[in-house]
Amino acid sequence: MKSLLIVFISFFLFACNENEVIPKPKAELSLEYPQPHYAPDTLQYFIFEKSDQAITEVLSADKVNLNYPHLKAKIYMTYNPIKDNLDILLRDAEKFTYEHTVKADEIITRDFVNPQKQVFATLNYVTGNAASQIQFHITDSLHHFLDGSLYFYAQPNYDSIMPAVKYLEKDINHLLETFKWR
Repeated sequence: MKSLLIVFISFFLFACNENEVIPKPKAELSLEYPQPHYAPDTLQYFIFEKSDQAITEVLSADKVNLNYPHLKAKIYMTYNPIKDNLDILLRDAEKFTYEHTVKADEIITRDFVNPQKQVFATLNYVTGNAASQIQFHITDSLHHFLDGSLYFYAQPNYDSIMPAVKYLEKDINHLLETFKWR
């Protein structure tokens, strides 16, 4: 009986060990985005191919948005005619991008040039918790200027929205590659 009492007390004392570490399996975020299919979108001043995941919102001849409701994202685009003001338009587009340096970790700039179509573009990638992760502008250097910005309807948290940014980056690159002035 005494030995049974010792076993019971020992079992009671050592059965619940709170310091025991149990390793958890590695988990990775599994996000699946639909494969985009592209089709031409003809607007007043330009033509480009857009994803079937985007809804074109024409606010005026000068303002167009590409809305991605399933990603809660929107690409805002504004057209400006060039009237001896190209340097001002370029400076304003660059200033807008660099306003994000307060929250940005890094801004990476990439140029896109297609002389046959008279398309000269600059694409800016902003990493970090900035309000907009991608800005771009497109011009023919003589008559047309278009600037665009990607925004999400969420508080900027780069780690959380990075997969969606990478997905939309492909759409923006495709937009640039297929862009034509009218």
